[in-house]
Amino acid sequence: MNDMNWLAVYPEILLLAMACVIALVDLYDTTPKRSLTWGLTAATLVAVGGLHLAYFDGGFTLVAMQGMVVADPMGHLLGFFACVAVLVSLVYGRPYAADRELLKGELFTLSLFALLGILVMIAANNFLVVYLGLELMSLSLYAMIALRRDHAVSTEAAMKYFVLGALASGFLLYGLSMMYGATGSLDHGEVYRAIAVGQINKQVLVFGLVFVVAGLGFKLGLVPFHMWVPDVYHGAPTAVTLMVAGAPKLAAFAITFRLLVEGMIELAGDWQQMLIVLSVGSMVIGNLAAIAQTNLKRMLAYSAIAQLGFMLLGFTVSKISGNTFSAANGYSSSMFYLVTYVLTTLCTFGVIMLMARQGFEADQIADLKGLNQRSPLLAAIMGVCMFSLAGIPPTVGFYAKLAVLQALVSTNLTGYIVLAVVAVLLSLIGAFYYLRVVKAMYFDDAEAAAPLLPTGGGVRALLAANGAAVLLFGLLPGGLMGWCADAVRLALAS
Repeated sequence: MNDMNWLAVYPEILLLAMACVIALVDLYDTTPKRSLTWGLTAATLVAVGGLHLAYFDGGFTLVAMQGMVVADPMGHLLGFFACVAVLVSLVYGRPYAADRELLKGELFTLSLFALLGILVMIAANNFLVVYLGLELMSLSLYAMIALRRDHAVSTEAAMKYFVLGALASGFLLYGLSMMYGATGSLDHGEVYRAIAVGQINKQVLVFGLVFVVAGLGFKLGLVPFHMWVPDVYHGAPTAVTLMVAGAPKLAAFAITFRLLVEGMIELAGDWQQMLIVLSVGSMVIGNLAAIAQTNLKRMLAYSAIAQLGFMLLGFTVSKISGNTFSAANGYSSSMFYLVTYVLTTLCTFGVIMLMARQGFEADQIADLKGLNQRSPLLAAIMGVCMFSLAGIPPTVGFYAKLAVLQALVSTNLTGYIVLAVVAVLLSLIGAFYYLRVVKAMYFDDAEAAAPLLPTGGGVRALLAANGAAVLLFGLLPGGLMGWCADAVRLALAS
């Protein structure tokens, strides 16, 4: 096999080339709607997503760039969903950005470079490549959050994210350097083999593992590394908030899988315990803090902390007593959970942006009062999203939670059954603040019958399709769940 194997990175090469082209083209596109820039961006995202989907359908695994990059079905499936998430985010965010004079070339080019960082992380087979993709994504998101330079809350959110993101990167980089010192390699496969053979410095290795898990906790926004999440969600323009809340979550899953599973599965007994603490802490703090929120974006931020804590439960059942079936079941359940969470999040923030207008953000729960009287369609879509996040059938959120709980219970171990019961009880607490939003839309009178932002029919049609997908995947989850299971199985076999 060719050590470089450029075929494996064609989607990333195309994305990089087009991002540079779009940045140059935008210099000459001075129209308010940035039609040419937007058209090229959308075409690029469709082409890159199509390449990833075609590669996934091929079912093969390629190792490229002298072993530093792996192109496997799991990576291609996550890459496809990341492209879809960024495209949908830009479709929803374009009218919102135009209404606030944010519809400039920077929004599109930074989105593409953030996506490039996400795809690099998803395909990483080397510690340095993980870090390279992480910084590319993070720096792009820092700049996007600060796009409203004259808005104090946005610049404050960008600064908080930058400072805490730098701290998280430092944690992760220090942990990876310790891993290199203990194993003598930066490649995930070599690290796995070194640990399996046992010719390592175990104390240094575990010490480095603690820093790696802490760095991942920052990037996932897990307790106690969650401080940046509510401020960034609240302070960033809603179009950028969706960019932070969507596709990057897929990259966080990918690097967690690449680092902990593909590189350090032999240390599962050590990092499982840490993940259980992070997971339970995130569900407790996230759900309890969300109850007290009146700002919708901050509520969804704490909801994200709790949801990612629930997703992490799937990683805790990794390789129990050598049982690889439980491991594959847990990982695929977590992947399915995260993909469906991103799908629901896109829809939720889409409704918020459609309700916003110049000088009005529609980011308070009170702003949703009486929404059913003003727009039954938006109220129905938002209701489906809230039911899905709460895990109420027949939405996809119910099946996603059920899949993760089934992965825990199928171990037949008392500790994991207790963990599943705790997760269910904490989800019941979370249902309160989701149903409070539904109650405001359907049973409260509107405080001000303000008109909705005039938006093209295409955005509304996409939003309706997004809401229908949340319901449809709940009724027929088998296809998507099968994709996730096959992708994880092939990743573990490679």
